[in-house]
Amino acid sequence: MKIGLDVGSTTIKCVVMDETGNILYRSYERHYSKITEKMTELLEKVRREFSLDETAKLTVSGSAGMGISQTCGLPFVQEVYATRIAVGKLIPDADVIIELGGEDAKILFLSGGLEVRMNGSCAGGTGAFIDQMATLLNVSLEEMDSLAARYEKIYTIASRCGVFAKSDVQPLLNQGARATDISASIFAAVANQTIAGLAQGRPIRGKVVYLGGPLTFLPQLRDSFDRALKVTGVCPENSLYYVAIGAAYCGAVETKLVEALESIRKYGSTGSFLSIPPLFRNAAEYEEFCQRHAQCKAPRGDIGKYSGDAFLGVDAGSTTVKAVLLGRDAEILDSIYKSNSGNPVPIIREYLLGIDQKYPSLRISKSAVTGYGEELLKNAFGIDYGIVETVAHFTAAKHFRPNVDFVIDIGGQDMKCFKIRNGAVDNIFLNEACSSGCGSFLQTFANTLGYEIPEFAKLGLFAEHPVDLGSRCTVFMNSQVKQAQKDGATTEDISAGLSVSVVKNAIYKVIRVPNAEELGRNIVVQGGTFLNDAVLRVFEKELGVEVTRPDISGLMGAYGAALYAMGKPAAQTTLIGPEELENFKHEVKVTNCGLCSNHCRLTINIFGGNRRFIGGNRCEKPVTKRNSKSELNMVAYKMDLLASYRKSEPGPRGKIGIPMGLNLYELLPFWHSFFTSLGFEVVVSPMSDRELYLNGQSTIPSDTVCFPAKLMHGHVQALIDEGIQNIFYPCMSYNFDEGISDNHYNCPVVAYYPEVIAANMSTLEGRNLIHDYVGIHRKRDFPVKMHAILQKSFPDITVREVKRAAKAAYGEYDRYMEQVRQRGDEMIAQAEREKLPIIILSGRPYHLDPEINHGIDKLIVSLGAAVITEDIVSRRVGKVHTDVLNQWTYHARLYAAAKYVCSRPDMNLVQLVSFGCGVDAITTDEVRRILEEGDKIYTQIKIDEITNLGAVKIRLRSLFAALEP
Repeated sequence: MKIGLDVGSTTIKCVVMDETGNILYRSYERHYSKITEKMTELLEKVRREFSLDETAKLTVSGSAGMGISQTCGLPFVQEVYATRIAVGKLIPDADVIIELGGEDAKILFLSGGLEVRMNGSCAGGTGAFIDQMATLLNVSLEEMDSLAARYEKIYTIASRCGVFAKSDVQPLLNQGARATDISASIFAAVANQTIAGLAQGRPIRGKVVYLGGPLTFLPQLRDSFDRALKVTGVCPENSLYYVAIGAAYCGAVETKLVEALESIRKYGSTGSFLSIPPLFRNAAEYEEFCQRHAQCKAPRGDIGKYSGDAFLGVDAGSTTVKAVLLGRDAEILDSIYKSNSGNPVPIIREYLLGIDQKYPSLRISKSAVTGYGEELLKNAFGIDYGIVETVAHFTAAKHFRPNVDFVIDIGGQDMKCFKIRNGAVDNIFLNEACSSGCGSFLQTFANTLGYEIPEFAKLGLFAEHPVDLGSRCTVFMNSQVKQAQKDGATTEDISAGLSVSVVKNAIYKVIRVPNAEELGRNIVVQGGTFLNDAVLRVFEKELGVEVTRPDISGLMGAYGAALYAMGKPAAQTTLIGPEELENFKHEVKVTNCGLCSNHCRLTINIFGGNRRFIGGNRCEKPVTKRNSKSELNMVAYKMDLLASYRKSEPGPRGKIGIPMGLNLYELLPFWHSFFTSLGFEVVVSPMSDRELYLNGQSTIPSDTVCFPAKLMHGHVQALIDEGIQNIFYPCMSYNFDEGISDNHYNCPVVAYYPEVIAANMSTLEGRNLIHDYVGIHRKRDFPVKMHAILQKSFPDITVREVKRAAKAAYGEYDRYMEQVRQRGDEMIAQAEREKLPIIILSGRPYHLDPEINHGIDKLIVSLGAAVITEDIVSRRVGKVHTDVLNQWTYHARLYAAAKYVCSRPDMNLVQLVSFGCGVDAITTDEVRRILEEGDKIYTQIKIDEITNLGAVKIRLRSLFAALEP
């Protein structure tokens, strides 16, 4: 007999075959981190069923099997090799294998030379990721697959990180998007992540084989891969067991099963895991801790005896919905704290109906709502006020601690921290990159280990040896926990260790403070996660300060909203009454907006037939049917101006294509004029959109390069699809010298990305990509050098023609820049006259692209401000002293703009940062330092294909709230 064991990150598979290769037995089940127990159980079952009292050819494989095999002296075969052996025997004509497991993803290229691509530092797009998304939707995996089969729309959802995906999915849920469309969108995101993240430029062609649990059990996931790859893949019989089958095929060494079972049973009790000091030394210390925090209580009232005006506050969070009802003396009359189940509307309807029916002498005179679902609930029920979350939480915090200088709120999937200075919100931190410091992090592990979260939290309070787990991705932390279990850690030790990880992630990854003292000394903690005494204890020990945790920690957003409503002047409430609540109906429609080039996917919620809420819009047009409040938008003006360069008459020398991205945004006037003068018809690639990005994603060789660079693959592919033979995309080390920096380099990605395009886009074969090194900053040398470059492709071009074209190009660029600056000056002057706040939206020229900036400019304008870009004001300052080497043209503009903002009371700066741009960290720190000199409020927004507009709105609305007198 040959036995193959595949011990994976979440499952264990077993195959028993005879000497001819016939499969006699197979087993697939989750091990829930109890790996040795499951292995022992399986082998005992096999031994009994096949009467294997002596020996068998046992071989182990899988990501969690290596340590066991080495310690126990069992034969081991690497899982990729095992897969290759099995496919080679069973599907010899396969070209590519795509395998998704619990925490790992693999693509094996078989034809044209064996090559393996595996996920590294991120488990996004794997089975564990899909599990998280199903949990978020509150459905089983089978239900999720069934829902996806009935989809109508595909939304853009990130899958490279579970947190980013939740940040995309949660607003869709709160806006009323259909679960069918979200399910299909999640599968599409997984397919795109696997292709872009693992294929990395190598085309997936031929016979594609799908293996692994997710691709076996989820037909709609396979369909998503088929659509993305434009193939019809094969999911073979026994697709779950190919690693185990390959391991069995490799079996060559006889193993004594009884001895192997004994070795496996003993494995894992080494007691060698890293540990940290206990959270509490004894019960007395814990009792003192509890008594101290029990003193911070909100006043309570008896709702049964109350009559008259009451004030409602609602917090529609990422995973829960909370409501608080206050009496006239700010006493809590009633409250709820419930899972939102993806839609807070029916929960609030039921709550309001219950209040009306049970307490007829009580009247809700004013109401306010905050959180992700703020706009949805405000429109659904006519709630009087919608307030930004930071204002709600600050209002609640200062009610308990008037001198509060730092507030931290940790919820299920999000974290909000903000510093208070002079009674106003001064700086805001949101978890835009990781949820390993949030409540869902603990929830995931509690469920995995078979506990409810309250019970699991208590286990760690008196753990003798809390495990030092470090701070990692939620999914990969599973591996740390498993290893600790193998080494003898108890569940109590793991519970305590996870609480430590939550706090350290919050302080050092989200807030990113160099030392704890910077947070302040008067700290209020909020959010359901801080109801966990272990988390609170670790937080106090890490900061070395006693903090305030109100007894309504999980209700603080709703409590602050109720206090906010109570503080507003008396007025007739707009909250709907009992009759309308009884007949309340909620319909959802999905459509595409056609009022501008963004073509936003809109989710239209209709309430009671006459009220509605539109979600998914990047501007106000779908709501108002007109432009935003202010037309002072420099981003929109530049885009309109650049649109005029998209038109070109046919020329005697034919067509030349220019991909519209990176530095070619600002330099389009230069190159358009240059080639038009030479007799070319200039064809500019179309505006960026999701389809354009996906069309080029299979050729992207790096998953970590910034999104604007990734888009260039789509732009070049669009020109190829249009039949353009000659494409111009030059390498440019230098930009124009604007006299405001130590040097005038382009960043390395901008400067040399044409080399990446040339090396990785096989579709360029047979076409002419002109990607030579060009120096437009050397005006005298440029014509001669450019003539030499062009002559290789167009021998008839003369130096004289190039000189004439260069003169026209430099002149057109100067005219374009002067036009932009003049209009910018006019906008600033108009904003001054109208006394509008001015936001300097600082980034790179290519951040004009709506697919990159997600309509942030329109969002700011809709809040009543003028949007001016950094290049308009940077020239008003000149060269700025910086603490860093100031050698990048675009960064120099940021520094100069920040310096200028410090001199203007009506201006504040919002910086746009692209993920994957290595020099952005330096820029951000220096911009922050410059602005602090001028005591200016600073907001940074990270933009990428996965930007969550809900988080952006929180930042921007908090900024405007802080600017109010």
